Amino acid sequence: MPEVVLPIGPYHPALTEPEFFQVYVSGEEIVDAKVRIGYNHRGIEWLAQRKTIHQVPFLVERICGICSNAHPMCFCQSVEEAGDIVVPDRARHIRTLIAELERIHSHLLWAGIASHLIGYDTLFMYFWRHREPICELLDLITGNRQHYAINCIGGVRRDIDLEKYGSKILGVLKSLTPAVLRLGDAVVKDRVVKARMEGVGILSTDNARKYCVVGPTARGSGIGIDVRKNEPYAAYRDVGVDVKVFTECDVMARTLVRVHETLESAEIVRRTMDAMPNGPIKAELNGFPTGEGVGKVEAPRGEDIHYVRLNGTDKPERLKIRAPTYMNLGSIVPQLVGYTIADAPLIIGAVDPCMCCTDRIALVDVRKGRKLVLSLGELAQKTRKNRNPIR
Repeated sequence: MPEVVLPIGPYHPALTEPEFFQVYVSGEEIVDAKVRIGYNHRGIEWLAQRKTIHQVPFLVERICGICSNAHPMCFCQSVEEAGDIVVPDRARHIRTLIAELERIHSHLLWAGIASHLIGYDTLFMYFWRHREPICELLDLITGNRQHYAINCIGGVRRDIDLEKYGSKILGVLKSLTPAVLRLGDAVVKDRVVKARMEGVGILSTDNARKYCVVGPTARGSGIGIDVRKNEPYAAYRDVGVDVKVFTECDVMARTLVRVHETLESAEIVRRTMDAMPNGPIKAELNGFPTGEGVGKVEAPRGEDIHYVRLNGTDKPERLKIRAPTYMNLGSIVPQLVGYTIADAPLIIGAVDPCMCCTDRIALVDVRKGRKLVLSLGELAQKTRKNRNPIR
């Protein structure tokens, strides 16, 4: 049977962001695939060089709504490393608490979408039902369900009154744990879910290492990497992390990693509240630092990295961001090959891709070997000139 090229994206009902997967099929079987990115660019790194280091956390918070705590915390850590800034203990614990609440809401959001992709909308609604109180907690603590604006250089912008909100937080976590256990049980015992997830989208441990995958994608393939454990930041050295690893290497394993991490995150929040010290929430800053720094954070999708170069002025000379999806996208190809067209949306969704975090663009004149810098008008004109007209 001859191969047929099936385009998935860049605009497709199963994809909420522009991404393009060129899938080669023979009958219903996928025999090869190519991944193309670069359809979504907002100039975050360029804009960051025109903002002060105190404004950049608000900017990078908008890279992704689901990782809206991970990116600003990562940037702040890079500046703190460059300037040898010591973050107060209370601020480190507050950062940890917000990060783990965000991880819970992200994992429950993903689990709901995965359920929707296999047509199990009842399970989708249950996952999102139990995500809602977590979003309400974040709103209660920070003033926003997303984009919390809690991180700043040297600490956090707001304190948490645990005497006022502690019982509310513990109450939500108490009801969350049995609910997630029930939903996890539904995932592993339901025949339809098992048929769609077990043995599907295999990413062997060797291939996971080859593609340098991160986060739940790596931990579902037997690789126990987690920045919180391997290179502790915030208060993770104090409160500890039990890294969840599964060796089945399929979509079900990546799902169970997230289910178990949700339960672990609830425990980390409790331990963080118990260990919360008194004291200031922000270090005193003297001037603007000079030097280079790298921040690393275990975002819900995996390792997030921010590199910053500072020159003593109020604006960063350079900011480079490497989000986790960039590392995981390439591994989708071996996961797709050998499976059917119907499996493709779930396999792609299993790495939890975020193109807003990932896409960058650089224009290069290959003949002269140099980058091109275009104004917004020039870029728009070139786009109109090179586009394929609809016939």
